[in-house]
Amino acid sequence: MTIKINKQEKIFIKNNKPFFYLADTVWSAFTNATLEEWEDYLSYRKKQGFNVLQINMLRQWDASGSNLNLHPFKQMEDGTYDYGSMDIEYFDRAEVMLEMAVKHGFTPALVLLWCNYVPDTWADMFQADNKMPLENVEPYVEYVVQRYAKFSPIYLVSGDSNFPTERSIAYYEKALETVKRISPESVTTLHIQGRLREIPDVFTEGRDLDFYMYQSGHNSQFQPTAYEIAEYLYESSEGRPVVNGEPCYEEISYSRNIYGRFTRFDVRKAAWQSVLAGGASGITYGAHGIWSWHKKGQSFGIVEGEGFDTPYDWRDALKFEGAWDYSFLKYLMELYCLHGLKPLDIIKDKSKEIRAAGNEDTIVIYMPVNTKLKLELDSSDYVFTTIDLVNRRFSQTEVVATEEANTIIPLHDFTNDVLIIGTRNN
Repeated sequence: MTIKINKQEKIFIKNNKPFFYLADTVWSAFTNATLEEWEDYLSYRKKQGFNVLQINMLRQWDASGSNLNLHPFKQMEDGTYDYGSMDIEYFDRAEVMLEMAVKHGFTPALVLLWCNYVPDTWADMFQADNKMPLENVEPYVEYVVQRYAKFSPIYLVSGDSNFPTERSIAYYEKALETVKRISPESVTTLHIQGRLREIPDVFTEGRDLDFYMYQSGHNSQFQPTAYEIAEYLYESSEGRPVVNGEPCYEEISYSRNIYGRFTRFDVRKAAWQSVLAGGASGITYGAHGIWSWHKKGQSFGIVEGEGFDTPYDWRDALKFEGAWDYSFLKYLMELYCLHGLKPLDIIKDKSKEIRAAGNEDTIVIYMPVNTKLKLELDSSDYVFTTIDLVNRRFSQTEVVATEEANTIIPLHDFTNDVLIIGTRNN
């Protein structure tokens, strides 16, 4: 069943119901995962409630080493690709993997052109003499869209891309136009470079781009972009849903060779801040070891410009606890009918890290660190619950109304981050 867009609420719809986009990041699945491994992976993520898989259609330039030696195009003697000669066995195998995923209930989100295949992007240095010629973009995209139409995929037209020149923009413009010409009902977006928020007018002013995807990424200095970019895109989205398509991955090291790794708390905080700042239509999880499909003993070289430390074996990364936190996030979004959330500016005199959003019936507040809250809100019509996001305990919450029609929420009883939900009395 094809996913659709509700422009009024800026949400996804599937089977005529709100669809919360909960994706996992498996960029390297087509080149690195065996079919047996893929089955194990799909079974586990299905139990956790994930419903979208973000996969690179082509070889991921920074994937972990693999013994499978799979390539989407025929290789010439020097190892470069002949982009006019597709390796049909590669796409046959991808079709089998997509069929397996769809049978498990997942919607594929396929990246068509990761930035290293396009000239002039920030990744121009990688496979510098092996870019896809512009004249090959249309036949390649046509092939992918026609072949995999039966799986109703979402298309991430770009991957980790910036748009520095007219030449680079032309690649993505051609790819997007080709998708919509062949499959007008397909849902499309651009997966853009970390911390980037400006998208060329040719995409924002056109009708072919269906939703906005950004990434707050893996730089320890710029984690506030999880909510800053969500706010910016939500205000300028003109009916397009907003999704943080790459928050910090769990247990990935800080980029730029800085010592440290993002914890379960870090990725949970990025998720809730993104969702409540304008990205309430969905969120994407990533585990350091899954995205590159790493196997213990295989290579994972230092990535120029990013410098990530060694990943965990994919089977270990699959069991990281943060994935359950994202599963719980989706559970709460559905339990409390939190579709159509709008960012709210009701937090008085506190950090912007505390985020609030609401719809007609519900107010939601994420608090990463315990403190007494003062809200610019008349709470007389609401009942409040505080949810411990680590141990998943629910606590009835007494609030204090002030004479100025404000509300005080005292310190809660937990020692970690919480979600506070106010539901309107019927």
